[in-house]
Amino acid sequence: MRTVYLNGEYLPENEARVSIFDRGFLMADGVYEVTSVLGGKLIDFDGHAVRLQRSLDALDMANPISTEDLLAVHRELVQRNDIDEGMIYLQITRGAPEDRDFVFPDPDQTPPTIVLFTQSKPGLAANPVAQKGLKVISIEDIRWGRRDIKTVQLLYPSMGKMMAKKAGADDAWMTENGFVTEGTSNNAYIVKDGKIITRALSNDILHGITRAAVLRFAAEAQMEVEERNFTIEEAKTADEAFITSASTFVMPVVQIDGVPLGGGVPGRVAPRLREIYLEESLKKAI
Repeated sequence: MRTVYLNGEYLPENEARVSIFDRGFLMADGVYEVTSVLGGKLIDFDGHAVRLQRSLDALDMANPISTEDLLAVHRELVQRNDIDEGMIYLQITRGAPEDRDFVFPDPDQTPPTIVLFTQSKPGLAANPVAQKGLKVISIEDIRWGRRDIKTVQLLYPSMGKMMAKKAGADDAWMTENGFVTEGTSNNAYIVKDGKIITRALSNDILHGITRAAVLRFAAEAQMEVEERNFTIEEAKTADEAFITSASTFVMPVVQIDGVPLGGGVPGRVAPRLREIYLEESLKKAI
């Protein structure tokens, strides 16, 4: 049985309880981060901690824990749950006032709720899907306008995953005015004539921690990167495509809306970036 962290306590998962009045439950009034674990060490922890604070600040929500203490909790959970490869999920909500109300509760009277738990994922780095690639479909992006804030309101991304599953695909890329924003839980890229193309940072997409690292590694490897909007139609004519996220690292995309890319097999850029990312991230893991 897993040990989880809830508001300063380490508990067996079946003993952890959160109030029915918690605003994360009632209002999706919370933010989250997911940090990968490889070889028992944390990948890109500092980036996730910085983005967590950014999300909290954007929602005028208090942070109940220092970065140093948060790191200690992550490490303790890895040790207690014997995680070699997997993930740690972190969620902070505005807390549980005495009753439901649209108005934010007084933070002096209602402390935030903080939850962390582990997910063991043996074979995370050696995921066989990376060898064959993903199939994606395109769907309209109807989310709210602050997608750069990593909130727990994930209903439409979940619906997108289910639309993909129903269509016999692995995931969905969301589009707005014909331009790809991002995947349901990842950033999206295409490769044309050796050039990596991905949407520039704005409120329209999540500022991916893995995205930042991968683009940095790509530049260091003398790969050309262009940050701009691209249409789903342009994506279908690309030489290859891929996604990045904390849990998938770099994952090739070999089909978009039934149209195969690069003969339906991963190209050269995505697998190389995955190799570089894993190698360099493991060097800096803590």
